[in-house]
Amino acid sequence: MHMRFLYDAVYLIAALLYVPVLILRRKLHRGFLMRLGFLGRLKGAQDYARGPVWVHAVSVGEAMVARGFLEAFRPLAGDRRFVISTVTETGNAIARSMAKPDDTVIYFPLDLSFVVEKAVSRIKPCLFVCVETEVWPNFISTLSRKGVPCVIINARISDASLKGYRFLNFILRRTFSRIGLACCQTVADARRLISLGVEKERVRVTGNMKFDLKVPDAKDASVALPIKEGELLWVCGSTHPGEEEILIGVYRSIQKRFPHLKLLIAPRHPDRAGVVCQLLARNGFIPLPVSSLAAAPGEGRQQEVFVLDTVGELFFYYARADVVFVGGSLVRHGGHNILEPALLAKPILFGPHMFNFRQVAAIFLQNKAACAVGNAAELRDKMAALLLDAALRDELGRRAKQVLSDNQGATRQTVSAVMELYKSR
Repeated sequence: MHMRFLYDAVYLIAALLYVPVLILRRKLHRGFLMRLGFLGRLKGAQDYARGPVWVHAVSVGEAMVARGFLEAFRPLAGDRRFVISTVTETGNAIARSMAKPDDTVIYFPLDLSFVVEKAVSRIKPCLFVCVETEVWPNFISTLSRKGVPCVIINARISDASLKGYRFLNFILRRTFSRIGLACCQTVADARRLISLGVEKERVRVTGNMKFDLKVPDAKDASVALPIKEGELLWVCGSTHPGEEEILIGVYRSIQKRFPHLKLLIAPRHPDRAGVVCQLLARNGFIPLPVSSLAAAPGEGRQQEVFVLDTVGELFFYYARADVVFVGGSLVRHGGHNILEPALLAKPILFGPHMFNFRQVAAIFLQNKAACAVGNAAELRDKMAALLLDAALRDELGRRAKQVLSDNQGATRQTVSAVMELYKSR
């Protein structure tokens, strides 16, 4: 009890101190009230006595995994209702796009004991499924006290997370011990979770569900880029501050040699699109936000550089690309998901900092299905080689798609493991 009070106090102080940061970054969205436990109207509330399945995905990447899980799990769950929660606005947009009419989409409650008690008591879940690894002591304790199993799917523990969890293990070990099932990406992830306190019998290695990607239902992006025959498109996805400067410099250095090459930069956080446009303007380019094409379709015909400022459409612009660079990897952010361009058989480049996707990157590099570059000079040289050789681009893309295909099946194994627990409810 004393530990919970202390945790609540520290968490509340930290949350209050962070509110001004959210305001300055314009991230204090309408869903914040939900995070305080004010969930509003729950669809099909009269049926919630049966207990819905609550699926949580913090942001876009996790929401895409949740989509695949729900597609496979729903048919086996009968008429059970679902609650889908996220933390970010972009994740919430993906969740709403995949929700069925009777599903409820909410923002995940803050981990204050009185907030999670209110949310869990209102929803009354029969099962909680978290995509990847989020460990919230009050929330998991509340689920345990109410007899609700907590499942982690596609579980992984990064190097940075492991250090943090070990540092706080005197607090978190009991929380980890309350996890009912952990479906892990790798043997290493399984060993790490066991070392942190998850019971060995509750840990399974089911593989990386992100390999089980499917092409989205939409046929194309909402607005087609004005790419003419003979022109090539370089798409740089999920970029970060400090990285865009490098990419713009590389583009400038190869543009004279490849005047028909166009560039699209998709910042990891679309609300940074304005900042990226300013950066491009300072470097002598006239950038065009993709959303502007809807208002003036003919405006971009002579455009060289585009900035993606919409949510949930990067996949479709990857589909238009001739070469893809996946960001968060030239700066020490840990990289991002390379599997979407692989599904599209695109030649993929990334930088040296892929530590959040170490296993995936290693598999692709071992199979010569992607190219790692160490710096701007290497990126420039590799880009030139790919732009000069269409056959090389095609071969690299073919290998990428083959690696993706060879590693699929984790969703099926995960659903099978979760169903064993679900049937016992």
